[in-house]
Amino acid sequence: KEITMKKRINLMLTLILICFGMSVNGQENTKGVVFEKEGTLFNDAVKKAKATNKLLFMDCYTSWRGPCKMMANTVFPQEKVGNFMNPKFVCLKVDMEKGEGPELGKKLQVNAYPTFIIFNAEGQELGRFLGGCQAEDFIKKVTENSTDNGSAEMDKRFANGERSEEFLYAYLETLGSAYKKDQCNTVAEALLDGKAETFAQDKKLADVLMKHINNPFCPAFVYTAKHPEQLSATIGEMPVKMKLQSVWRNYSHSLINNANGQVSLDQTQMDKWLTLMEECNVKEKEELRLNTLIAYNEKKGDWNEYMKLCKEYADNPALDVNDLILCKWCTPIVEKCKEEAPRKAAVAMLQQRLDELNSGKRQPQTKMGNMTLAGNLKGAMEKLISVLNNPQ
Repeated sequence: KEITMKKRINLMLTLILICFGMSVNGQENTKGVVFEKEGTLFNDAVKKAKATNKLLFMDCYTSWRGPCKMMANTVFPQEKVGNFMNPKFVCLKVDMEKGEGPELGKKLQVNAYPTFIIFNAEGQELGRFLGGCQAEDFIKKVTENSTDNGSAEMDKRFANGERSEEFLYAYLETLGSAYKKDQCNTVAEALLDGKAETFAQDKKLADVLMKHINNPFCPAFVYTAKHPEQLSATIGEMPVKMKLQSVWRNYSHSLINNANGQVSLDQTQMDKWLTLMEECNVKEKEELRLNTLIAYNEKKGDWNEYMKLCKEYADNPALDVNDLILCKWCTPIVEKCKEEAPRKAAVAMLQQRLDELNSGKRQPQTKMGNMTLAGNLKGAMEKLISVLNNPQ
C-alpha cells in the first residue's frame, strides 16, 4: 500500500507539473508580443510576413540601453500589447551590436536605441519611431506608423533624379520625421548644391545646413568652416560654432566599421578627414585623431595599442585629460583585458594622477561642463588600481 501510495503521489505531482507547464506555455503563447527566435535574419522575417500577409515590426535594440530593457521587461510582455501586435505583425528583435545588426543599422540609418521600424510585406519601410514608452502610447505610435507615409515613393523619385526645390523640401521633412539622418544629409546637400558661397544669406537654406548636414566634405560646410562669419550673421556665432564642432566630432563614428564581428578602420577616409581639418584650421584635430584611434582599438580589443594611444593623448601638453576621462579609459582594461602589460600601463597612468592630486599639483575634478559631479573620482581611481593589481 505504501508503494502504491507513493506511485499515486508521484503520478499526481507529474500531472500537476504537466498541467502547470501547459498553463505556463499557454500563457506564453497568448500573453505579450511573440518575437521570432533570436538570430532570425531580416530577410527571413520579411518572407514570413509576406507568406502570412502581415506587416513586419522590428525592434532595433542594444543590451545595455535602459529604455530597451524597459520595453522588453515591462511593455512587450503585456497581454494587451500582445493582443494588438501578434495578429497583425511578424515581430523581430535585432541586437544592433551583434550578428547582422551593425550592417543592418547602417543600411536602415538607425542612430538611436531603441528604434522601432514597421515594414510592409515587401520589406519597404512604412514608418518608425524612437524611444521607450508606455503600452498605450506604444500601440498608438505603432498604429500611426503602420500606414505608408509616401517615403518609399519619394525615395524612388529622388533616386530617379527629381530635384525640384519644392520636392526636396517636402522629402526632407518626411525623412526628418523618420530620423533618417544620412538620407537627410544627402537631400540637404542637393538643396545646397552650387550655393556654398551664397546659402548663408537665405534663412531657409541656412536652417537646412544647421539641421541636416553631417558630412564635413559638403562644399557648403567646408565654406562655412573657412568663413564662419557669414552663417553667423544669419544664425548666430555660438550655434554655428557648436554645429561645426558637432560635425567634425561625429564624423569619426562613420570611420569605424563593425560587420559580422570584424572591426575595421577606413584609414583612407580618415586621412582625407584629417587633411580637411588641417585646411580648415580645426584646433581639435589632434584630439579627434587620437579619440578615433582609441575608440577603434577599444572595439578591436588591441589593448597594448589602446594604452599606447591613451598615453600619447595624456602626454600631449596641448590636450587635457580630466579625471573622468582617465577613469573611462581604464574601465575597459579592468573589464576586458587579461594581458599584464596594458594593465600595468593603466595602473601607472592612474597612480601618476593620484600623486598629482595628493601633492596639490592638480586639483580634483568636480565638474563636467556645467554639471557638478556627485561621485568621488579619486576614490574611483584607487578602486581601479586595486582591481587592476588584484585580478580575479
